[in-house]
Amino acid sequence: MAGSTKPNLEQFAARLEAALGDNLVALLLFGSAARGTHVAGHSDRNVLVIVRDAGVAKLHAATPVLAEWAKAGESAPLVFAEAEWRASADVFPIEIEDMREAHRLLAGRDPFEGLVTRRADLRRELEHELRGKVLRLRTEYAAAAADGKSLERLLVHSAGTFFVLFRATLRLVGGAPPADHDALVGETAAAAGLDLAAFSWVLAALGGKSPKALEAYDPVAGRYVDAMEQLADFVDKLET
Repeated sequence: MAGSTKPNLEQFAARLEAALGDNLVALLLFGSAARGTHVAGHSDRNVLVIVRDAGVAKLHAATPVLAEWAKAGESAPLVFAEAEWRASADVFPIEIEDMREAHRLLAGRDPFEGLVTRRADLRRELEHELRGKVLRLRTEYAAAAADGKSLERLLVHSAGTFFVLFRATLRLVGGAPPADHDALVGETAAAAGLDLAAFSWVLAALGGKSPKALEAYDPVAGRYVDAMEQLADFVDKLET
């Protein structure tokens, strides 16, 4: 099965650096693997590649390395041109600050030096992302509600995406988001006035504690969806 044996990260980085040569600006690991909250079987190893020239012809040299990485079951790296990366601070402030906070530089130079994001841009993107993710969560909940196992998969698989938005929410209100999932959820719930119990099941599942199996139309899942909707309303009301 693809991905059953994870490729060595350092070897991948060395091969990609050699393939790109002086076109490479920065190569880094970000996300849960860099934060120390990686969950085997649920989390990806996320990689960012920044190059001077991201034209398709210039990327051909890296194709064999990237193809092998993807064939092994890893997520394809994000590839930015250097100028594009600098111009994206107002469009992707959530992602940039999340990477800045937890990353491991594998090759090249620090891509965050001199890169500034604005609070107004963060609030705008956060509301947009929350509304979109809540819409998708509600839609998927409606399709899964009659089956407990489907509800379990929905909660576990959606949590990582919402944790990114929890960290952005805490930054927006002036906090420093903790890496630990329990602490992150607790501080976000306190800041936004959410029901902390709505997240107990998914935190237990992610922590390997084998919580009680969910049933059809389980209120545990309903409270989880309701809490995410309330978070979107909270961010909508925040002033910039």
